[in-house]
Amino acid sequence: MTLSQGRPYLAIPGPSVVPDRVLGAMHRAAPNIYEGDLIEMTAGIARDLRAVARTEGEVAMYAANGHGAWEAALANTLAPGDKVLALATGRFGEGWAQMAEGLGLEVELLDFGKRAAVDPDRLREALRADRGGRIRAVLVTHVDTASSVRNDVALLRRVLDETAHGALLMADCIASLACDRFEMDAWGVDVMVAGSQKGLMVPPGMAFVFFNARAAAARARLPRVSRYWDWAPRAAPEHFYQYFGGTAPTHHLFGLRAALDMIAEEGLEHVLARHATLARAIWAACTRWGAGGPLELNIADPGLRSHAVTALRIGAPHGERLRRWMAEEAGVTLGIGLGMAEPGTPEAGGFFRIGHMGHVNAHMVLGLLASLEAGMRALSIPFAAGGAAAAAEVVARPAETAGAETAQRSTA
Repeated sequence: MTLSQGRPYLAIPGPSVVPDRVLGAMHRAAPNIYEGDLIEMTAGIARDLRAVARTEGEVAMYAANGHGAWEAALANTLAPGDKVLALATGRFGEGWAQMAEGLGLEVELLDFGKRAAVDPDRLREALRADRGGRIRAVLVTHVDTASSVRNDVALLRRVLDETAHGALLMADCIASLACDRFEMDAWGVDVMVAGSQKGLMVPPGMAFVFFNARAAAARARLPRVSRYWDWAPRAAPEHFYQYFGGTAPTHHLFGLRAALDMIAEEGLEHVLARHATLARAIWAACTRWGAGGPLELNIADPGLRSHAVTALRIGAPHGERLRRWMAEEAGVTLGIGLGMAEPGTPEAGGFFRIGHMGHVNAHMVLGLLASLEAGMRALSIPFAAGGAAAAAEVVARPAETAGAETAQRSTA
């Protein structure tokens, strides 16, 4: 007997759950795109996006997905033949590097695997070896959605400064913006890319590129930038249509306005603390279950784990069986193990991911975890009992569990 009736829960790492308030804002007749509320609202959206990114720089908005944001960032700063250093800690770091290759850039790839963060010593070595200063940009995913590793972007900026290297630092925050702490200006990031469909709680379809004065100067040195991807008129439009290089994604803008209002009302610091607590609850449950079975967090060090997505290893075919049971019997959709094994191979069925980004709360996460425990029991997957209770303890005493985790890391 299935118990999946009722409202389904999409627990994948994006698109994330869209709040009713955002859906309501989007459920309206098509607006006038030449004057009125839409025009007046859009300038405020740009301002509030910069506040979420913690930057005094500029933001360009695109009708695109995250791949479009990658291309826009590269097209506005680099010319064919320029060299970039790509730091890969999962499938999406590799994808940004492939985008650069497709634009005719020379790519040096430093691959750190799927279970580790960027090694600053290897970055330092690569920068020091670049004696001619050919590397024009360093590309890094703040959080790689596939592996769930969170990179220390501020540390990477310090390495660039220590080596006196002039490369631009570009960060992919598609999975992390409004979930994991990110301080664009304080951390010295020159270009940051994000999308609408994760921490910003809006359906896929909008992409954002934030950039500072150094990146703007790189744009000014280029002989040309394609009319559509050029961020200059989008960031400082003389006419409304220049925000989007044509017709605006009208209903996405109404939804984004509502989502930014929700973030402001909750307060960004509380948004980040909520994500951190719910992430720790998931880790506590998975750590407990793994003590008596094959389940394993992909990233061992809690300090390197994202607060937006958790990648898990459970061995084939348990991952695929568990995902199917959760969807068919509990009404919960889990993420696939993207990039962890070749698609179609038996090994690919040994992974899954939990998205806990954006519009999530305690009962959603605790219900998900209790359902996972039921699923492992139903499928006779070995595990140590008590995972859901361990998660509940984190939710009940968030300050105490956060303090214990910090102390554990400081003595490790």
